[in-house]
Amino acid sequence: MMNELESYLAPDDLLKNRVILITGAGQGLGRAAALAYAKHGATVILHGRKVKKLEQVYDEIEAIGKAQALIYPLDLERAEDKDFLIIAEAIAEQLGRLDGILHNAALLTGLSPLDHQTVAQFRALLQVNLIAPFALTKACLPLLKNSPDASVIMTSSSHALKPTAYWGGFAVAKSGLDTLMKIQADEWELMPNLRINSIVPGVVNSPQRVITHPGEIKQTMRHPEDLMSTYLYLIGPDSKGVSGQTFLC
Repeated sequence: MMNELESYLAPDDLLKNRVILITGAGQGLGRAAALAYAKHGATVILHGRKVKKLEQVYDEIEAIGKAQALIYPLDLERAEDKDFLIIAEAIAEQLGRLDGILHNAALLTGLSPLDHQTVAQFRALLQVNLIAPFALTKACLPLLKNSPDASVIMTSSSHALKPTAYWGGFAVAKSGLDTLMKIQADEWELMPNLRINSIVPGVVNSPQRVITHPGEIKQTMRHPEDLMSTYLYLIGPDSKGVSGQTFLC
């Protein structure tokens, strides 16, 4: 476990000439990361379910005069192998490279006891929060291997580190995601151009937080933009050689 890099200052050209895919880029942490990565020179690929939200982020990037973003909508809950391969093939055809993935998309349907969660709900939580990051990374691996310096970031949860009542399938999926990250880091140990780490965002004013803690006072909470030093460090070249670690914000 490593502490948040609050003092890290990313140079303006940190991500120059890099291509980075962000899942769940239409709102919250995904939107903030997409803007931060674009501001630091990256060409960003915006993934999400709702095209309208992705278009809004696309327009924000256009408004600050940065590299034109790409949009790839996909419902991860219903995605299969071929859908992830289509994304990878489109990236290869249109951009010719991929230097990073931020797995930020998440599904959280609310808190409830395990005996209230259905098989369908449990399956959906595992599909979006665990299987999709595995499948998308696998589909994009040939592109990542061709990058001189590629970084993959998983978004974990404090409830994966310390499971508690009512978090059910979400906590199980995030715990599995942490294990997946460590296995992948171990398998990439002899490939110095590849690395993978996890971020635990902690308490932050996000759409997901509204679902689980609707009564909180939002003015007292951190905003997604406050966490971007860690997100920039892990996706950029300054974290080269750092792999298999979990960063707590």
